[in-house]
Amino acid sequence: MPRRINALATWLLQLGPDEVATVLLHRRDVADRFIRTLRDLATQLTDSDSVHAAEDTLDQGALDVLAVIVAQGNAGTIDTVRTELRCAADDFERAFRQLKDRALAWPDGPRLIAVNSVRASGAAHGRLTPRPRPPRKRRVSAISPIVPAMSVVDGVARLLAHCEQDAFDARYTGGVATVEIRRVARALRVPDGVLRLWLELAVEAQLLGVERSRLLPTRQGDGWLDSHPGARLAALVEAWRRMDWRPEPDQARAALRDYTGAAGLALRRGTLERFSADEAFADTAELVDDLAWERPAVHDPRATAAVISEMESLGLVAGGALTPLGVAVLEGGDVEAAATELLPAATEKAAFQTDMTAVVNGLPSPELSATLNLVADLEDNDAARVWRMSAGTVRRALDTGLSADAVLMRLAAMSEGPLPQAVEHQVRDVARRHGHLTVTDVKSCVRAADSALLQEIAKSKRLASLKLRFIAPTVLASDRPMTETLGALRRAGYAPTGVDGGDQSIVEQIGKLRAPARGERRQDRWWRAEPGDLEITQLAIRLVEQERPSVGRGAPRAGAARVLRDQNVFLRDEEVVLLASALVDGSSVEIRYASGPRRTETHVVVPTKHLEGVLSAECEDGTSKEFAIGHVREVALPR
Repeated sequence: MPRRINALATWLLQLGPDEVATVLLHRRDVADRFIRTLRDLATQLTDSDSVHAAEDTLDQGALDVLAVIVAQGNAGTIDTVRTELRCAADDFERAFRQLKDRALAWPDGPRLIAVNSVRASGAAHGRLTPRPRPPRKRRVSAISPIVPAMSVVDGVARLLAHCEQDAFDARYTGGVATVEIRRVARALRVPDGVLRLWLELAVEAQLLGVERSRLLPTRQGDGWLDSHPGARLAALVEAWRRMDWRPEPDQARAALRDYTGAAGLALRRGTLERFSADEAFADTAELVDDLAWERPAVHDPRATAAVISEMESLGLVAGGALTPLGVAVLEGGDVEAAATELLPAATEKAAFQTDMTAVVNGLPSPELSATLNLVADLEDNDAARVWRMSAGTVRRALDTGLSADAVLMRLAAMSEGPLPQAVEHQVRDVARRHGHLTVTDVKSCVRAADSALLQEIAKSKRLASLKLRFIAPTVLASDRPMTETLGALRRAGYAPTGVDGGDQSIVEQIGKLRAPARGERRQDRWWRAEPGDLEITQLAIRLVEQERPSVGRGAPRAGAARVLRDQNVFLRDEEVVLLASALVDGSSVEIRYASGPRRTETHVVVPTKHLEGVLSAECEDGTSKEFAIGHVREVALPR
């Protein structure tokens, strides 16, 4: 490693300020470290973490060239590398330019030397991978993303309802096991990957949390369910922008795990940035191939294809082009306004059919959804949602304390037209039989006017766990509490009701369990901003200047800088060096000049002469002017 650092430092000494600045612009993580000399820079450029990050920005062709240089033991030449890769001179030069700009490989006489590569070592060789054919474009077509966007919003709402009503367990070590994902996916009748996306979105948006190893809705989830569909979609889209997990379609992965790095963020951001609202990709598979060649470290083909599916399901992309919602996300616009414009308001009415189904076009309102979920089971979940009523679902509504008239009144208020007679007959028929059995808590007793019915129950093997026994011809005693007895009888197909000691019906109410949200993930992960282009250029000038203080034409930079420093107390050291370099090299700079009391002017000039505190320069308009050095207030690179 010291030998490679020395070789890199020797090469850096041969570069000019612009070339060193180019290296630092491509390796900003190194530019942000404490660097005093070019050898310090060479040491930092060979750091394994920095090398790995730089290699992640290479395309496949540059990785191929780097792999061959490493494989030839840093003893190969341009000719030997080209021969092994069987590539043209232009293709090799383009790829090798990427390596030089990042100081990952450089020439040492005829030899080509590379850093201690992290990614290219051991890679397959044989030919330079050509860039795929550019993805074909076509005119944007009017494909609406409403249906997939509504499906995601409704799917997350269904997931919240499932987590409240049924167990969805998390592992004590963190995350949710693939077995549990598959079980719940079967219950909700969706593919595992779709449920995984809903789950990650819900947790990232703080709609679900973990309480005692169980996933439960949060207070934020209650507010989300009560909001406009557009606001619900906007919350999920903002959560998608923060997700850092990387899709792995080839292997089952646990959900809700914290992943190190930002691979998922880079993958999603890089994919979204390739889409446009003005043109559409004719085939997104061609885009996937192009991205995989352009940034192979980031864009695995299957993961990139999965991310495009995510964007289509959220309504960011439709028909190979960005939607207005996708444009708002990409350009930092008003995401909620775009989502609200995309999705219509929630539907308040349902169409009840004679086959005991209720059809809702669009997203149901929270009130409509709650009522239908109470008296029916969701059967189909597409552009139109279908609930089906049955004797068991009607009994479920009556168990909450509602009468038949109350149930029918609720359904009629939410029906687009008169309720079909079949629905009314079903509700009233179940209500007539509802409550024929009553349960009281002794530990509990089962009573009925029909003693033959009690004889049947007492002999049922399915109810053996209750240890039922007669204490009267019309009363059975149970060894289990009332709630367990009620549940066992209902599972056996009976429809009992619970009563208290005064023979008053007990209204069964289930308290809502809620979990705390884990907190919003910060998008700005780093407390310190990266150095700007001007800072990097000034650092490059300083490093080269102190190693070679007298390069260029005219007076030495170091000497010019010392004189300018003595004549101006307002400029920072970096600005003095920049002005001295422009004076020596004849390059242009932008100066802010005090031309009077509380008055400044900005000029882009090429300094030509410096004498007795006066700077002679050529201005952009072709005129020559003189500026007093002491009146220069700021020096910068031209914009």
